[in-house]
Amino acid sequence: MNHTPTEMMTIAASRLLTNDDICFVGIGAPSAACNLARLTHAPGITLIYESGTLSTRPSVLPLSIGDGELCDTALTTVPVPEMFRYWLQGGRITIGFLGGAQIDRFANLNTTVVGDYDAPKVRLPGGGGAPEIASNCGQIFITIAMGSRAFVETLPFITSFGHGTGKGDREKLGLRTKGPTRVITDLCVMAPDPETAELSVISLHPGVTREQVQAGCGWPLRFAADLTETPAPSAEELEVLRGLHARTRQAHGVAA
Repeated sequence: MNHTPTEMMTIAASRLLTNDDICFVGIGAPSAACNLARLTHAPGITLIYESGTLSTRPSVLPLSIGDGELCDTALTTVPVPEMFRYWLQGGRITIGFLGGAQIDRFANLNTTVVGDYDAPKVRLPGGGGAPEIASNCGQIFITIAMGSRAFVETLPFITSFGHGTGKGDREKLGLRTKGPTRVITDLCVMAPDPETAELSVISLHPGVTREQVQAGCGWPLRFAADLTETPAPSAEELEVLRGLHARTRQAHGVAA
């Protein structure tokens, strides 16, 4: 079956999740990936959203963390301070799933401003809970589409800390979690190099070349010696993902 680059990104991200994970979910692509995993190979996964919904099982993708669908389908809903202090900062969440507007070679994320902070070209939504998620979840998965505007040599602002300027920077700040371990794009999958923590391409999606990936990145990319090809989406994965998006469009009043 034919698939789009965005579908490949979502499916590749969903495959990283397991039945036993407790996952802090971001809105957008992270939400699609996490719910796809729940509806396919990881039905026992626990999804937690920033608004305080625990073990939520939405039938459609939420528009925001305040979407009533999340509370309606949750096991329970706790106050936001409890969510952050007890669940997140207490080390009870295994995976944090984040997106971002910009990313650098060490998987630091910017969701604050593009350009000078005092006179930005673009003012972005801000960090919300992302900085705490990046610091306190056991590990972080990032979904972001390839493009030179998103993959930049130097971030104008670091909203969510990845690996700083290299291996060991997290530990210097007292962070005991792994930080970003995978960056999933619409062209490839990346992981931090074990020695330097700089992102390296470990898997190319079907039909994608090294040259295409490099063209979408603002720094000279590294490619793993054992570079592989991402398995193509299965018929089941595509059917479930497309069904999820179709229900979401219908629920939000958009023609399927």
